[in-house]
Amino acid sequence: MIQRYVDAYIEDYNTGRIELNQERIELFEYLEREIVPRLESGEIYFNEKQIDDCVGYIERWFFPLEPFQKFLIPFIFLYFKKNNLIVYRKFLYMMARGAGKNGLISGVASFLLTPMHGVKNYNISIIANSEDQAKTSFHEIYTVIEENAKLERLFYKTKSEILSRQTKSIIKFRTSNGNTKDGLRDGAVIFDEIHQYESNRDVRVHLSGLGKVINPREFYIGTDGYVREGFIDKQKEKAKAVLKGRARWNSIFPFICKLDSVEQVDDKTKWQLANPMFHEPMSDYAANLFETVLEQYEDLQDDPSNREEFLTKRMNLPVTDTERSVATYEELVATKEWKEPYEGQRCIGGFDFASTRDFAAVGLLFKSDEKYVWKTHSFVRKGFADAIYGYSKPKDTINGKRQFAPIRLWEEKGWLTVVDTPTIDPHVIVNWFVEQRDLYAFDIDTILGDYFRMDLLRPIFLEAGFEQVVSERDRERVPSGYRLEVVRNPRAIDSLLAPRIENAFAGHKILFGENDMMRWYTNNVLRKLKSDGNVEYLKKEDVRRKIDGFKAFECAMYRADELNEPSYDFEDFYDDVMDWYEAE
Repeated sequence: MIQRYVDAYIEDYNTGRIELNQERIELFEYLEREIVPRLESGEIYFNEKQIDDCVGYIERWFFPLEPFQKFLIPFIFLYFKKNNLIVYRKFLYMMARGAGKNGLISGVASFLLTPMHGVKNYNISIIANSEDQAKTSFHEIYTVIEENAKLERLFYKTKSEILSRQTKSIIKFRTSNGNTKDGLRDGAVIFDEIHQYESNRDVRVHLSGLGKVINPREFYIGTDGYVREGFIDKQKEKAKAVLKGRARWNSIFPFICKLDSVEQVDDKTKWQLANPMFHEPMSDYAANLFETVLEQYEDLQDDPSNREEFLTKRMNLPVTDTERSVATYEELVATKEWKEPYEGQRCIGGFDFASTRDFAAVGLLFKSDEKYVWKTHSFVRKGFADAIYGYSKPKDTINGKRQFAPIRLWEEKGWLTVVDTPTIDPHVIVNWFVEQRDLYAFDIDTILGDYFRMDLLRPIFLEAGFEQVVSERDRERVPSGYRLEVVRNPRAIDSLLAPRIENAFAGHKILFGENDMMRWYTNNVLRKLKSDGNVEYLKKEDVRRKIDGFKAFECAMYRADELNEPSYDFEDFYDDVMDWYEAE
């Protein structure tokens, strides 16, 4: 026995009335492991009156609650007995679009303003990346109040804030840009559409007022997105650690609904794994939404290009279909491992160059313990970054526009150089390799790039002492560190290298380390299987989702076999020379 709404939802699963995804199954196991013993010992308790009041308030003024929504509410009012402080400060709700997360949070937020919650001046901020999104829950509360005369007497409302006349608690909406924060002493902060947050930087600034009011709460809600290694992925990792017992047991309460595998999208009975409303019997709202989702699914037969959007937004599943992506989400996560290259280690250089548009990318490919280690850097024109990504604009001036690439963050991390010039000077490409060879003493076997813009780069490489190799005889003649090779048909090497690259990703043998920009490049690659069975690596979207770093990596992989030869160890070489000298 946990709590009656909680027990009822668990019983629905145990009796087969509903199906659950792996994360919710693990949540039930977590409750049995962490919550039940603490309830039985008296360490924690549910405030049943607040739970009933909250459920009753929402169902009277907003809408009938679904079983999963009733399951979630009790944990908001779970307390430590010794001091009556809340057990959970952080809540993560992730599920498919239309699943009722915004409706639930609107009802909960409104209730927290009331005397039934029992905390005065319990201010609430609703944060989102755009003003329109931030207004979603606010407007829902506003409309409910406007349509009920009794609530009109309890609340004072304007287009920007809602005030409880009894508790003096205020709810406001604002954008995620920290510059717009006006210093409310918040009791709760709601972060909506969290997949759009670049990092936790914009989250932290809105949490600075928490702790000044008793029992502060943070709600993180959303559906998965396209950009990997952002704030949402960090929250999912934290949730997984809690469920697996690898993190503090009450550091977050995670409720994640998603498909367990991409194959389940073709089984409509499995859609309830992502949308907890999609089980029999369905409410009128759920039934209507199900028909909408079904129509969108059927449309994929004629327009498969929307498959990524459907999987991500309707099934809350980061795209893992290798017919569309070169690497799965899990495989990209595995690239976070790192093995630092050492002085004298053999490597292959690769570059992808564009002078005005796109990015220019360079890198060195090493091999260590059968894993490919990619050390890379990128360049981009400031004018291009401004025009496409809003690099120089304050964030509050670009609200409503999706942030496809956190250029400034990558620049700060040292993964990217922004150049304020009409074009990217090809000298920066050549100089980067020279620096890696001469300053860091890496044994660069060969540097490879495709023929595009090679007419600009070749003279600069030659000027720096490199020679173009076109045959094995050239490779034998030109010393390591000075070989330049042109990939004349880059499309042709896609099919040639696809098995090597994709098997390496699948075997978790590709290492990018902390470089999230490289994971962004890779996630933007469209793996297209042509009618002749050959593979092409293309951009998923031509304007904003760039793949230059991946193409540089691919060029280096063309000569990856050369890395099977042993590298020179300078210290061993010195010792060998001294032994020979002494012998003489």
